[in-house]
Amino acid sequence: MIAVLDAVKTYEGKRRVTALDGVSFTVEAGEMVAVMGPSGSGKSTLLHLLGGLDQASSGSVKLDGTELTGLGDDALTRVRRDKIGFIFQFFNLLPTLSAFDNVALPMRLRRRAAAEVRATAERFLDLVGLKQRAEHLPDELSGGECQRVAIARALVMGPKVLLADEPTGNLDTKTGGEILALLKRINGEVGSTLVMVTHDATASATCHRILSLKDGKLISDESS
Repeated sequence: MIAVLDAVKTYEGKRRVTALDGVSFTVEAGEMVAVMGPSGSGKSTLLHLLGGLDQASSGSVKLDGTELTGLGDDALTRVRRDKIGFIFQFFNLLPTLSAFDNVALPMRLRRRAAAEVRATAERFLDLVGLKQRAEHLPDELSGGECQRVAIARALVMGPKVLLADEPTGNLDTKTGGEILALLKRINGEVGSTLVMVTHDATASATCHRILSLKDGKLISDESS
């Protein structure tokens, strides 16, 4: 599902910074993989490359057979829209929309039929245990509930890959554990490949593999 070969990302400024330095790995369909490392190790840069939010300076980054390196903006937008679901640390819900409408938004932007939108949004809200909270606004929900809404939103378009950036970083330990259990269950039931950036060893232990980065290099690739 994901194949990264000799990926390098450099930033030019007053001095040249190498954020990723020859990183290579693959992720099979349905795997749940954690990316760990200290601040500045290249974790977020790698996630941005996988999500088509940035491009490698050299090397290859393939997602579901599509080479992302060198792809034009319109084509990258289509890849993000059709193949990737994003889960963020701070939820990124629209505050004026209900939980239902936040989840339904990607489908409405794609002009899906109203009946399909309702059925699909309700199904994924039910999957994350929030069907009864569908009409609540984000500020009427707890942090854990907001993250559940964000996960449902990430799933509604049936992405091949879920990319999660510190999905428990803004939650207390108990709620974070519940979110990790939910992500693991979704990985098993829905089958979306999941790549999760995390500082949390407890979070990484829920994954099949742990990729460890340091100074832009992949220093280990181990089963958890």
